[in-house]
Amino acid sequence: MKLKQKRKLITYLNVLDQPIRFNPFVFSRIFLLWALLGLLGGIIAGVYWIGLEFLSHYLAVFNGWKVIPLMGICGLLAGLIIHFIGDPGEIHLIVNNIRFNKGKLNPKNNPSMVLSSLLCVASGGSLGPEAPLVQVTGSTGTWIGKLFRLKGEELRSLSIAGMASGFTALFGAPLGGSLFSLEILHHKHAVEYYKAIIPAFVSSCFSYLVFALIIHLGLGPVWDLSAYEYSGMFDFGYAVLFAIIGATFGWVFIFCTKFFKSIFEKKPIPIYIKTLIGGIILGIIAFYLPITRYFGHHEINELLLGNFSLSLLFAILIFKIVAISITVTSGWRGGFIIPLFFVGATLGIIIHQLFPSINLTLAIVSCMAAINACVTRTPMSTTILLATLTGFGHFIPILFASLTGYFLAPRIPFIGSQMNKE
Repeated sequence: MKLKQKRKLITYLNVLDQPIRFNPFVFSRIFLLWALLGLLGGIIAGVYWIGLEFLSHYLAVFNGWKVIPLMGICGLLAGLIIHFIGDPGEIHLIVNNIRFNKGKLNPKNNPSMVLSSLLCVASGGSLGPEAPLVQVTGSTGTWIGKLFRLKGEELRSLSIAGMASGFTALFGAPLGGSLFSLEILHHKHAVEYYKAIIPAFVSSCFSYLVFALIIHLGLGPVWDLSAYEYSGMFDFGYAVLFAIIGATFGWVFIFCTKFFKSIFEKKPIPIYIKTLIGGIILGIIAFYLPITRYFGHHEINELLLGNFSLSLLFAILIFKIVAISITVTSGWRGGFIIPLFFVGATLGIIIHQLFPSINLTLAIVSCMAAINACVTRTPMSTTILLATLTGFGHFIPILFASLTGYFLAPRIPFIGSQMNKE
C-alpha cells in the first residue's frame, strides 16, 4: 500500500473515532460496528449451516455397516487437517483467550476449525456446530476491533459480541445467545463482562435476522414441548427433583469424559490416529444405535415422536453419553450443548416411562436444563435458550431446574478456563 493511501486510511479511521456531534440519542457510530459484526456473523453462520446441511445429506447415504468405515475415514481426514493446517483448539481455549488474552481470538486457525468440524459434525459425531461458529464469529469480532484500533475492554466486548452472534444463529434466541456468551466465561461471576451485554445483544439481533433470511428460519420452537398445564406448587418440587437426577447424569458425563481423556492421553500419539480411533468407535455405536449418530438437532424430535422401549432408552442414554465423551476426547471438533440436551430429553422420557403419572414435558425440560447447567455453568442463559427452543411457556420451572443443576455441579468446572486464574 502506498504512503498516500495509508494516510487516507488513517484519516478515515480518525473520522470514525470521533463522536457524533449534536446527537441527542444514545445511538452512536459504535452501534454500526456492532450491527456490522452481527451481519457478518449471520452470513458466516448461514454459509456454514448450508455447507453442513449439504455435506450431512451427502454422507447420510452411508448407513448400516458402512457408517463404521465412513466415520473412521472422516475422523482420519479431520485429524490430518488439524495436524497439517493447525490446531484450532476447543471451547476451553476460546474462554481462556477471552478472559486472559485481552479478549483476542486468533482467526488464523479458522480454516482448520471450519474444515475439521464440518467433517466431524456432518459424518455423525456427537458434537454440534456451536463451538466452530463461536470461534469463527468471535475471531471476526477481534479482527474488526483491531481494524478500528479498539483496545482493552472495547476489543474484548467486540469479540464477545462476535461469539454471541454465533450462539444466536444456532439457537435462534438473541437474548439467550447474548447472555450465554457472557455467562460461559466465568463459573461464578457472570456479570464480570457486563460491559459487553449491549454489544452482544445488538450483534445477536442482526445475526439472527441475516441467518433467518439465509436458511428461511421461522419463529417457532425447534423441539415442540409446549403441551404442559400447570398443576400446582408441586410442579416446582418435581422440577427440582428431576433436576437432581439430571445433574447426576451431568456428573456421569464429566467422569466419563475424564476417563476417556486419560485413555487417549496415556500414550502420545498423533492427533489423526486419535480421531481415527474415535471415529471407528463412534461408527460402531451408531451402527447399533442409529439415533445416537449426529448431534441431536433433528434426533430430539425423533426421540419425542418415537415409541422406544425402556431398555432401548437406557441403552440410548448410556451410549449417547459415551459417544459425546469419545467425540470430545478423541480430538473431534464441535460443541456439546445440544448433545447434552439430547441426553436430558432421553432421561426425561425414561422418568416418564417409569412413572407414567408424571408430566412428560416437565420431566424432559427439567432434565435438559439441569444437565446443561451442571456441565456449562450457565443457569440463566440455559433457561432462556430452552424456553425458546422448546416453546415451554412456563419460565419459572425451567429456572428452578437450571439453578438446581448449577448448584449441584462439581466444584471444579468442566470447562477448566472458567476458573479464576491463580
